[in-house]
Amino acid sequence: MSDWERSSTARVTAPARPRKLAKVPFVELADGRLQGVVSSGSDIGRVYVSSVAAGSYTFACSTNNNRPCGGARGAFCNHIRALIGEAVLQYGAERVARCLKAETEAAAPDGEPTAQSITAVMSAARPPQGDTAAAAPVFSRFLRHLAYLELAPSTEPLPEMQWFPSAGAAA
Repeated sequence: MSDWERSSTARVTAPARPRKLAKVPFVELADGRLQGVVSSGSDIGRVYVSSVAAGSYTFACSTNNNRPCGGARGAFCNHIRALIGEAVLQYGAERVARCLKAETEAAAPDGEPTAQSITAVMSAARPPQGDTAAAAPVFSRFLRHLAYLELAPSTEPLPEMQWFPSAGAAA
């Protein structure tokens, strides 16, 4: 059994490149989508929950209180473009392209995908605008992550994490 299998923590994959969290504080590849929370450029108290579905590139963007994004009218808005850019920084362009099923060979001049080439491939497919049903769970996960940041550093177990098997538990 390796050290990480005996540990009560999971390995964390380091970001592909460092990123600034002010514009896109939360980004994830989950539930068959690229999804996350993007800060408003005009109102410090407003955030947008944006997502792009893998394969179909169906997209959605709305505020945290389900008001539709004014820029997402038949095409990707700036929030979605920022989300794609930050996802590339966090996960790497190849992983993002693979997750979204975006074939970028023709769009990237040197064959290496970029945030712009991924966005171009998906935009060329003329993706439909979808509903914002995914916004609530994504925003809820974002708030949960924020709550963990407010905890004081400790080696004590967290009650909600105790469902993880311990190293000494009999299998």
